[in-house]
Amino acid sequence: MTHTAAAPLLVVDQLLKRYQGVAVVDGLSFSLAAGECLGVLGPNGAGKTTTLRMCLGHTMADAGSVSYHLNGAAQALTMPRDASAIKASLGVVSQFDALDPDFTCEENVTVFGRYFGLHGAALTAKARELLDFAVLSSRATAKPSELSGGMKRRLSLARALVNDPQLLLLDEPTTGLDPQARHLMWERLQQLMQGGKSILLTTHFMDEAERLCHRLIIVDHGKKIAEGTPRALIDQHIEPEVVELFGQGARAHGPCQGLAQRIETSGETVFMYTHDAAPLLHALQQHAPGVRTLHRPANLEDLFLKLTGRQIREGA
Repeated sequence: MTHTAAAPLLVVDQLLKRYQGVAVVDGLSFSLAAGECLGVLGPNGAGKTTTLRMCLGHTMADAGSVSYHLNGAAQALTMPRDASAIKASLGVVSQFDALDPDFTCEENVTVFGRYFGLHGAALTAKARELLDFAVLSSRATAKPSELSGGMKRRLSLARALVNDPQLLLLDEPTTGLDPQARHLMWERLQQLMQGGKSILLTTHFMDEAERLCHRLIIVDHGKKIAEGTPRALIDQHIEPEVVELFGQGARAHGPCQGLAQRIETSGETVFMYTHDAAPLLHALQQHAPGVRTLHRPANLEDLFLKLTGRQIREGA
């Protein structure tokens, strides 16, 4: 007996969006499988948020298609034609909080739940369960203005879960949060994935992408420039070891240049990429004894900067 693979939950095919003649999303294609967290990485202006807006039907594509296979349906639903049916199974946390400032935390969840046909004791119980999940039970009667940034993001997540969505679309959900708040948000997202939720995530945090995402696409100038698991992408594009040089004399590493496969400079820091750091570190001790060094494995940030460049983008 043969088994056919389940259709992806989300398929984006050759998506195109132009503003004033400039393509901000340019022939972008990807898919997201059930149970997967797919990360979308890219510099500011790469087209990440515009792509999410087209996936949600908030922005009309100039060409291409966005289709969903949700809740085991055999037939695909497409945006924007089937927007109402699609949104019933989606949860969304946008880049900027859209909480109602006049409602308490509990009211923000319950009022949102009514849009999905929930009501009465079941809705009240659901709201309290979600506030508990978001570690906000003690703030149920507080208004958003009384919450910290981390609490607001967790309330946005709780509200996005009120319809028990199959797929979550999260646009930079931890931007502006302190490390403790980010780690709590990561913990909650991990719990949701363990419970069977799927996630499409945009983020600027490389450690967030490595921690949460099963697979990544890297987008620049509206085009997909790389795709794969975090580890496979690093292994494919980056030498395995990195030696960073800091401080006075860091740039004067001439005698050691031949021991690195690739060298990049950013400000006063020199990055030396190599397959074997031992000879390089020995040479640096001999020829640049006053230079501070950091020896580490290559990571996702190295990959991102190699593929998209170290230059600050306009608006960054």
